[in-house]
Amino acid sequence: MKPVKMSLTPAKAPANASPASAPRRRWLAALAGSVLAAAGKPSWSQPAPAARPRPFSSGAERARGPRLVTVGGGITEVVYALGAQRQLVGTDTTSLFPDAAQATPKVGYMRQLSAEGLLALRPDALVAGTDAGPPVVLDQIRSAGVQVELIESDHSWDEVRRKVAAVGRATGREADARALQQQLDARWETVTARVRQGRCAHPPKVLFVLSHTGSPLVSGEGTAAHAVIGFMGARNAMGGFKGYRPMTAEAMAAAAPDLILMTTQGLEAVGGAQQFWQRPELALTPAYRQRQGARSLLHMDALELLGFGPRLPGVVEKLHQWVV
Repeated sequence: MKPVKMSLTPAKAPANASPASAPRRRWLAALAGSVLAAAGKPSWSQPAPAARPRPFSSGAERARGPRLVTVGGGITEVVYALGAQRQLVGTDTTSLFPDAAQATPKVGYMRQLSAEGLLALRPDALVAGTDAGPPVVLDQIRSAGVQVELIESDHSWDEVRRKVAAVGRATGREADARALQQQLDARWETVTARVRQGRCAHPPKVLFVLSHTGSPLVSGEGTAAHAVIGFMGARNAMGGFKGYRPMTAEAMAAAAPDLILMTTQGLEAVGGAQQFWQRPELALTPAYRQRQGARSLLHMDALELLGFGPRLPGVVEKLHQWVV
């Protein structure tokens, strides 16, 4: 097995691991909110404030290019990959990479945007996922003359391509976006070909666990985690349902995962690997029995793992090296 460096790490954190940083806690809270919303929980209840007209941009701003707000960490990453960060005037709370994105003005959580706060940044364009909202706020932003483009999230490579194309249009850098896409497509083809060649007859079963302030949840079909597990040449240990469900002893016994995948933030939230392995449900799994002699618990930064941005080829490559 080839060693993997940097962001993908075998879970050896002690039980008293230090708490997650504030940006990581914000991302974990946003990720948890997305899961609950997907399960049918209401994401907003208050009406949005009235929109304000946008002042005209100065000549210097027009020379710099359209002013852009992005909602979604993967979309924000594309802005930096294109070198268009000078046009970025605001981002949402999941936009934490690169580090410079953390210093941008924040417009709040993607499902609870405020028209007043967003329009105060005087954007020319807003690029977001289709899960952004509430819808009435998006309508107010459009009415104020802001170009709004929503990108469908289907957890595919085409989702990444749509993000690149949308940011290229919004920033007026279509040619740069096409060049970036060619580079990313070539990288993706190389990585996926390597996965196909290295796929074994009986791929390992991987369980993704989302752990935050509540009880741990496991990922079924139709999720970003499910797609990533397939891309890496493994099988999702959980099937027969879509979205997320609580992690129960019965589910663990039936799933029998060989490997467990988590976000780094989620592992930190439960106190590290030692604390996580103490959960009684896990004692029924092959991953638990192999926890001492094998790297059966893997973790990666949440945005890198699940953000479906330009880092996705590298994510799949790193994860594949752990399962072959």
